[in-house]
Amino acid sequence: MEIKKVFNNNVALTSNESNQEVVVMGKGLAFQKKPGDTIDTDKIEKTFILQDKETSEKLNQLLSGVSEKYLGIVSEILDYAKSKLPYSLNEFLYIALTDHIDYAITRHREGISLKNTLSYEIRKYYKAEYQIGLEALDLIEQHTGIRLEEDEAASIALHLVNGGFSEENMTNAIQVTEIVNNIINIVKYHYQMELDDTSINYERFLTHLRFFAIRYIRQEKIEDTVDDFFYEQIKQKYHIAFDCAKKIEIYLRETFNWNISRDEEIYLTVHISRVTRRQANVDKIRD
Repeated sequence: MEIKKVFNNNVALTSNESNQEVVVMGKGLAFQKKPGDTIDTDKIEKTFILQDKETSEKLNQLLSGVSEKYLGIVSEILDYAKSKLPYSLNEFLYIALTDHIDYAITRHREGISLKNTLSYEIRKYYKAEYQIGLEALDLIEQHTGIRLEEDEAASIALHLVNGGFSEENMTNAIQVTEIVNNIINIVKYHYQMELDDTSINYERFLTHLRFFAIRYIRQEKIEDTVDDFFYEQIKQKYHIAFDCAKKIEIYLRETFNWNISRDEEIYLTVHISRVTRRQANVDKIRD
């Protein structure tokens, strides 16, 4: 394989037998190399085929501007993640996570702090991924001397969750989309309204539904932690949203034989209430 471009000691651009541009990664594979030189294929650890011009340009830009140190950190994080998670990770996650960590460190140095509004849900529903996120913060600190805020562990965990859906899992991704769309349609029909898809509450609801559907596909069980008193409080306080959640429960049970937990009922109820509250007030529909 002939080198077209050297990004750093460990990353280079080349092409495969189908004449597709390929980014190859491996420890020292491009050390003291230049365009036109041959790559030692035994050193290749990761390969990314650039399917289109847009992807190629984005990847080139990222790899040209990112510190080689971050590439090494992410490699350690993902090696650790693969040893702990029961599912495979999309190789392109290497790029997405490198970009995220590069940006997170840049923000930290500039004194910019961004809260992850889904941190609680990620900690609760993706405990393994969140623990890996915490380990990632330790690795980042070891290599850079920078301790990122704990919310970044949740963000890294979210990348891992998303990275569990690779091209070979496209059927699962389609099913997630179908479940999410049908639930949103149930909410719209129940409230007789269109939802504001530009609002932060809609985005939170959408993310929660994606997690919700992924848990079903992975057959992950959530044990109930809600006591009877709190359950009845939520049921009474948000009775319209609760009735909507019950319709969703019926849809899931009849379509997928999926019996959701009371915890999940509560989360659905609260999210539905939030995503519809402002518009419901306008339409004189109140929980």
